[in-house]
Amino acid sequence: MKEKGLHPKNKFSKGYNFDELIVKNPLLKEFVIKNKYDAITIDFSDPKAVKELNKALLFTYDELSVWDFPDENLCPPIPGRLDYIHHLADLLSTEENINILDIGTGATCIYPLLGVAEYNWQFVATDIDLDSLDTAQDIIDDNNLDAKIELRQQFNEQQILKEILEDEDSFSATMCNPPFYKSAEEARGANRRKTRNLGNTAVRNFSGNNNELWYLGGEKAFLHNYLYESSLFKNKSKWFTSLVSKKENIESLEKSAKKLGVTTFKTIPLNQGNKVTRIVCWRF
Repeated sequence: MKEKGLHPKNKFSKGYNFDELIVKNPLLKEFVIKNKYDAITIDFSDPKAVKELNKALLFTYDELSVWDFPDENLCPPIPGRLDYIHHLADLLSTEENINILDIGTGATCIYPLLGVAEYNWQFVATDIDLDSLDTAQDIIDDNNLDAKIELRQQFNEQQILKEILEDEDSFSATMCNPPFYKSAEEARGANRRKTRNLGNTAVRNFSGNNNELWYLGGEKAFLHNYLYESSLFKNKSKWFTSLVSKKENIESLEKSAKKLGVTTFKTIPLNQGNKVTRIVCWRF
């Protein structure tokens, strides 16, 4: 099964070898099926199957062998998350000793894991949820990555960079996968639509806790808050970046960026399967 539109350096761009993946994660075997076209795959509407597949993909990195997190936390799709890392590497191609701030790392700590495994970067990763940070720390410890990844808790859910950045901090770039929805109700509605689109009439487990999925005012409010706070700490990072799911949010963000003194604003399109998203990048 081939993934469409991934970065040329993405190790999963040519698809999955399920025999090799089962060796990396034997628990995947029970979820592997043949579809109506006789292709080997899994049922992507089954959260357990998706989780075991993504574990297998992550374990193709020799540095990573443990990735345990509660089922209520979102399971990130590894190929898509890896694409963000590769595009960030392109952006930072002239940099050395790269140090990344990952905003809202979540229980899976996925961006730091991939950034360390693929490029040997250093990370500071933040979250507002203590349980998520505890799980992330367990993953870091179990993979012996304490020297590469530092966790910090954000205690104020209205803030993003404030009270996280320290005097001695200097980052090559910040990265973020922001909450997309304005409320729990909006997120649940989107989940129901996704379930129907997958052709599964059963009620799917609703994965994702509050700070992973929604933010007061939604993605637009989060991005504008992030942009504003970046203007307060413009010397703390050479680049500020974020995923943006809704194309219409970019125009207003770019207008605000100019008012705040941003000197470079660029958008990197991501085409992953049937999903189109983008990374916005700005610097002062």
